[in-house]
Amino acid sequence: MSPDDSYLELTTRFRLMRKVAEGGMATVYEAEQVGAEGFRKRMALKVIHPNYAGQREWRQLFIDEAKLSANLIHGNIVQIYQLGEVAGDLFIAMEFIQGTTLRAIIDRHRELGKPMPRALAAYVASRVCRALDFAHNAIGADGRRLEIVHRDVSPGNVMATWDGHIKLADFGIAKATTSIDPAEGRLMMMGKKHYMSPEQMLGLSVDPRSDVFAVGVVLFELIALEPLFREDVTELAVDEVTVHPIPNLRAHIPDLDQELEQLLKLALTKDPRLRPTAAALGHALDQWCTSQQAPGSPDRLQEHLARIMPASYQPPSHTGEPGTEFSNLRRSVQRGGGAGPGDPRKPGLIGRLFGK
Repeated sequence: MSPDDSYLELTTRFRLMRKVAEGGMATVYEAEQVGAEGFRKRMALKVIHPNYAGQREWRQLFIDEAKLSANLIHGNIVQIYQLGEVAGDLFIAMEFIQGTTLRAIIDRHRELGKPMPRALAAYVASRVCRALDFAHNAIGADGRRLEIVHRDVSPGNVMATWDGHIKLADFGIAKATTSIDPAEGRLMMMGKKHYMSPEQMLGLSVDPRSDVFAVGVVLFELIALEPLFREDVTELAVDEVTVHPIPNLRAHIPDLDQELEQLLKLALTKDPRLRPTAAALGHALDQWCTSQQAPGSPDRLQEHLARIMPASYQPPSHTGEPGTEFSNLRRSVQRGGGAGPGDPRKPGLIGRLFGK
């Protein structure tokens, strides 16, 4: 094969199905990749907001997310397939997760007034630890560690598939040796303040154990059904996380198992040097799960999701949605920043990106 024959040029087309989520930096859509001979593949497409696409640092952050995550091939990490650009607008094609977020699961348990079984909560946290351990120890093309820190471990970024598997998503603000860091050299919070480690909250240098602290915060919320940190005013939130002692866990969870309590306390230690690694915490959580009469597992999580979310456990297929629904969504996206039908600059984003 000659060098000129080593590349296969492909034209990729997507058909938009529905909007899944909208964040501060991008919108995520459920879409269908359309190929030859009737090929169809369900995807999730993350499209950067136009106002960020025009800012060098945030545009590069979006690019870095795709490049960094593309080679994090692990069963507990949402897979990235493609980074694309159409007339300056960037999108990431990634694995479509048929399931729900940990945030939705926590909210559902609050509605029911019943917490998630402890062993299932520990199982979820241990799988997040597995994903983090893989990312923390990832090796670059030059053979050196990438020193990845996720920096945004939170219930909204952890997915549970309907068949009981856990997937960590959104490395959008991850720190790595190969990526730009908008927070470097300035006092800037990167992440969600109620899940940040003390060092991250203060804008100090962070390492993988910062993510371990966030796992501890998420695990507490899974068990207690209430956030560990509550302050909304930033200055008070900084004091709550960095200065005040960690709240008494038993005051919020009176029947907390002693061994599980110790694991939570280790993860939530303010000094990052005293926290376990993600691998060590995940292994300890797995051992604790094994010691329980009903240990956490994919099968048990699948059964649990079917029981607490019967209406959405088997979501209806969106294939063949009426064209009017697609058109309405396309118009709403155009109003949100893409060029409209009468805009002479360029066709609307959805029209260009999804081949309509």
